[in-house]
Amino acid sequence: MAIEAIWGDLLASPEQVESPGWHQEALKETEARVAAGLEEPIDWEQAKAKLRKEFE
Repeated sequence: MAIEAIWGDLLASPEQVESPGWHQEALKETEARVAAGLEEPIDWEQAKAKLRKEFE
């Protein structure tokens, strides 16, 4: 819940948040894996549920 609150705060004023340079590179790598069929995007709610199960 804390992370969701932080994201909510960040989304309220995204122009005030500078994205680090490595984020762009990480996004490019992810896009390449998706394009190559190595990863498939999933819904955010599904991702949260999957992560919660991993840490139970």
